Amino acid sequence: MDKKSQQYKAWLYLLPALLFLGVFMVYPLVDVIVYSFEEGYNSASQTFSGIGLYNYSKVLHDTYFLQAVKNTFLMVIITVPVSTGLALLISLGLNAVKPLRQLFQTVYFLPYVTNTLAVGLVFMILFKNNGSSLGLVNAMVQALGGNPVDFIDGPYWAKMFVTCLYTVWVVMPFKILILTAALASVRQDYYNAAKIDGTSRFRIFTKITLPMISPTVFYLVITGFIGAFKAYSDEVALFGTDLNEAGMNTIVGYVYDMLYGNGGGYPSYASAAAIILFFIVLTITVINLMVSKKNVQY
Repeated sequence: MDKKSQQYKAWLYLLPALLFLGVFMVYPLVDVIVYSFEEGYNSASQTFSGIGLYNYSKVLHDTYFLQAVKNTFLMVIITVPVSTGLALLISLGLNAVKPLRQLFQTVYFLPYVTNTLAVGLVFMILFKNNGSSLGLVNAMVQALGGNPVDFIDGPYWAKMFVTCLYTVWVVMPFKILILTAALASVRQDYYNAAKIDGTSRFRIFTKITLPMISPTVFYLVITGFIGAFKAYSDEVALFGTDLNEAGMNTIVGYVYDMLYGNGGGYPSYASAAAIILFFIVLTITVINLMVSKKNVQY
């Protein structure tokens, strides 16, 4: 079989995957871009009045969208480094306790396979303060002499605290599993040589362990940023479906509201918000890739 025939055969094998990507990824993306520029779109008649940037201007001046951007960025800035750092510390501890490593891995991984809404309901019960009954957290605060705080319907900082804590709790098990596997793959020879030289544990961690697992850490940071920007179900589990009223909406939640919420039926606004989110995530990813060239050792 000549080279040209082999190329045709290779493309034939790739055809099902290319068709799948084209139908379910490329076409929807193009459709969203087109929707975002259609001004005055009427979903009932499938007509629009013109082409322009009005939808983007409308979204960028919408107080609900600006609040969603603020909430999303705060979650990203807080939860990604905190969850990655805690996961790394726990993974180092698990790596040191080898006889019970598998048992602890299973225990730490359980929250990841638990239903998100179920975990959110547990957090809501723990942090609630509806006047007639206190959750466990507020009961502990009161027992220590403090004043109970309504973490679900109270001040903004309290709701953001619960949201970030919940997000860290949900995403950390996956990071622990990946980091534990990465730590186990580091060659023992490096550690043995460092011990012979009398190197301190901190220096071993910074000069051997961290550089060797840096690709894994970078992968978790990138996926963590993307996952945090896509947050929506976590907030619904804690504060209900009316996130605008609670002041805890996210960008993805705003897109959903524009499509299916009480004030929905505006696919053009939703598309514009989705494209803005796409460029935000793309920018963050590019910045991370540029930083990784200097700090990640492959």
